[in-house]
Amino acid sequence: MVDPASLTLPALLSHALVAFTIEFDNEFEHRMPHRTTRHGWTGGGPWLVSLAMWSNCMRYVGADGVRVGELAELARTGTNLNGMQRWGYITIAPDPADHRPKPPRSAGIVRATARGRRAQAVWQHLTSEIESRWEARFGADEIIRLRASLAALAAQMDPGLPNCLPILGYGLFNRLPDSERPAPVTPPSRLPALLARVLLTFALEFESLSELSLALCANLLRVLDENGTPVRDLPLRSGVSKEAIAMALGFLDKKGMVEVVSDPAGSRAKLARPTPKGRQAQDAYRKLLGVIEAGWRQRFGTEAIDTLRESLALIAGAPIPEPYPDGWRAERPKPDTLPHYPMVLHRGGFPDGS
Repeated sequence: MVDPASLTLPALLSHALVAFTIEFDNEFEHRMPHRTTRHGWTGGGPWLVSLAMWSNCMRYVGADGVRVGELAELARTGTNLNGMQRWGYITIAPDPADHRPKPPRSAGIVRATARGRRAQAVWQHLTSEIESRWEARFGADEIIRLRASLAALAAQMDPGLPNCLPILGYGLFNRLPDSERPAPVTPPSRLPALLARVLLTFALEFESLSELSLALCANLLRVLDENGTPVRDLPLRSGVSKEAIAMALGFLDKKGMVEVVSDPAGSRAKLARPTPKGRQAQDAYRKLLGVIEAGWRQRFGTEAIDTLRESLALIAGAPIPEPYPDGWRAERPKPDTLPHYPMVLHRGGFPDGS
């Protein structure tokens, strides 16, 4: 069990958001007919995806559909349209009222399939349901305090940020649409949206000052040491999937910050260790976290940050409810920690990169 007092502010925010997402996803998997690589089909449902794909796509696809070009404006971030179409949630077709010979894809209409509509019916109530569970588990007053702390900070941040974390781009950086993002009609009030906004604000500030993304530093670079870490152990130590680790290792290798070598003890294991340049990046990462949090204390007030940390520590120190026995997470080894930054990838949006 990780000591919450030892976690940085973005790690605390991440642990809370990932914990909420895992509980949300486990419930969706339990209630919604779906298919996965391991389990195959369960009742002819779509491919299983995470909370992110509800937040950046399906919640904006109404009964009459939505234009492709409008979807990113509504969500204020991109989605994996090709994936959501391939996985069985949506269709994309030309607008019947558009008589141009070759209308651009942005003019096409996104509509939910029958399976997509069934998924929407399950998703739309889960956020409030998981929040109610948290109030029962941690205490209603504690969750109210956490929500109020997050809302107070979010009110002082960019109002045009999405209510979810974006799918990470090249180098695992956070990328937002280049076009001007309209401010939301009403500020978010749900926990996952508030957590995502505050965490994303920290990440964007970090990434504006860093050569490396926060996701890459917080999840992989953080757990490496000069003695070398077995590559096979990195998913459990970091809390992210082996596919996400492979992606991160490849990027750091190109940067000359990590090397993968044979175990000098003679085992067949491969070890990952930072190069001198990588150790400099580790030091820069830790220093920059402290600089940004100190800046937040000046900007938002020490009491506000301390109150938020106290509320987040309560959640970070608590175990996540066990997954359903037939769920995919029940088959995986339990990691040593949750991700220190959610690895939301195009592969379904799961926060551990799965």
